[in-house]
Amino acid sequence: MTPTDIDHLITKAAALWKESRSAVAFTGAGFSVPSGIPDFRSPGGLWTRYDPFEVATAQALDNNPKGVWEFMLETVQLLEKAAPNPAHLALADLEQAQNLMGVITQNIDNLHQEAGSRVVVEYHGNFKRFYCQNCAVEKPLSEVRALSLEAIPCTCGVCGGLIRPDVVFFGESIPAAAHHQSLDMISKADLILIAGTSGEVAPANVLPRQVKINGGHVIEINLGTTMYGDITDIRFDAPVEDILPQLSRSILT
Repeated sequence: MTPTDIDHLITKAAALWKESRSAVAFTGAGFSVPSGIPDFRSPGGLWTRYDPFEVATAQALDNNPKGVWEFMLETVQLLEKAAPNPAHLALADLEQAQNLMGVITQNIDNLHQEAGSRVVVEYHGNFKRFYCQNCAVEKPLSEVRALSLEAIPCTCGVCGGLIRPDVVFFGESIPAAAHHQSLDMISKADLILIAGTSGEVAPANVLPRQVKINGGHVIEINLGTTMYGDITDIRFDAPVEDILPQLSRSILT
C-alpha cells in the first residue's frame, strides 16, 4: 500500500468509526508479533519445534509432564521478554477515550492489559496465570519464572497435583465466561476491528462474522489474505503497529 492509499483509508475508517455507537476489537497472534512474540504457527514459531499435541493438551500434561513443562518454561521466558507495542497502546487510548467498548483477544500474552486496556476478554486464556489442575489453587507467576529444568514438572504444594497454565489447551472448550462475554460484546457492537488474525482458528473466527450479520461494519488490519475478505468494509494490508496508531489519532482528533 502506498502512503496515499493509507491516508485515504485512514480518513475513511476514522469517519466510519466515529459514526459507530459501539466498537469492539478482535485481535490475534499477529498483533503481538511486533512485540517479539512469533506466531506459534509461523516460521520460527514454537510449533515448528514442538508438536502441539505432545506439549499443549491436558493428556500430554498427564502423560509427559516434564516435556510439557519444558515447553511451558520456554513460553514463559518468551512472553517475559515482550512488551506492548504501539498497536496495543492505540487500543488502550481508544478505550480510555470511550471510543472502544473492549478487546476480544485470542492471545495469551497479557499485553493488552499491560498496555492499559481494561476490558479484555481472553478467549484462549492467559499464560501468565497458573493453577493446580486438581485443587485449583493458584501458583504465583514469580514462582513459575524461578523454576529450573531440574524442578519440573511443577506440582501443587497443597495437594501434589500438576500445575498448568490458565489457557485453553488443544481439545479443550472455551471457558464459558469468556465465550458468553464475547457474545455479549459482539451482540452490542456495530463496528469490529479485526487485527493480527487470519481467521483460521475456530470457534473464535466466527465472532466477527456475527457483527456483519447484525448489520455492523468491519475494518481489517492484516498482512496478506485472510478468511474475512468477504465481510471486510475497509482493509489495510499493512503492519498493525504502523496503521492502528495513525487510525487512533485520526479518531481521537
